[in-house]
Amino acid sequence: MYHKKQGLPEENEIIICTVKKILPHSIFVDLDEYENKEGLIHISEISPGRIRNIRDFVKEGKKIVCKVLKVDVQKGHLDLSLRRVNQVQRINKNKEYKQEIKAEKILEMVGKELNLSIADMYGKVGKELIKNYDSLYIAFEKIAENEKVLDEIKIEKKISDSLLKYVKDKVKKREVRITATMTITSQLPNGIEEIKNVIKGLEEKSKNITIKYMGAPKYHLALTADDYKTAEKEILKIKELGLVLMKNKGNFELVRDD
Repeated sequence: MYHKKQGLPEENEIIICTVKKILPHSIFVDLDEYENKEGLIHISEISPGRIRNIRDFVKEGKKIVCKVLKVDVQKGHLDLSLRRVNQVQRINKNKEYKQEIKAEKILEMVGKELNLSIADMYGKVGKELIKNYDSLYIAFEKIAENEKVLDEIKIEKKISDSLLKYVKDKVKKREVRITATMTITSQLPNGIEEIKNVIKGLEEKSKNITIKYMGAPKYHLALTADDYKTAEKEILKIKELGLVLMKNKGNFELVRDD
């Protein structure tokens, strides 16, 4: 990445690193997101249990996700851990890093179209977006959702127009997904039809859900929304509607999977 953060990361921060040097009892790594910063991983922080050979776990040039354990601001020394990063943190950080690289590529394409270097693009628009949104990709997601975001920063119209064009083409609006299990039962003679009517009613009420049969009496429901707050409200409405539709006809239960 061209753009690097200044200063030092904070303790407990999850960061992307590149293995630089492997010693018998430690590893030196470069911090990919920070300007000219390196850190050290002691052998005890590589993996749980006894380690006979560090090279069984890492190799020079390999990118790894680490957790910052200790920061010595005066010396600029960083103690890092590989083993204290869980799978979810690793997946999320790798995704975040790839998204930021994608965002920088978009900035670079806009620059080429306007005969501007990547340094020029960061100076004219990139740094301001990162300042306001902490991340170039998050800023682009916001622009994809609402192009008026560009009006908040003072940039040349030709840059704004070109950037908007690429963002709309390359960046999808942010979506969150919530899943749940519905249990629907009815003892009425026409119970099957009543259950079908409930499912039809739920699907007609919300166009952002999909319902799949799992095996009587359970159904899988998936809901997508722009953000978690909207998704939470929508899933609550679906639950309330299901109870209303099945009132005096049987039982309806909706339980979130996560």
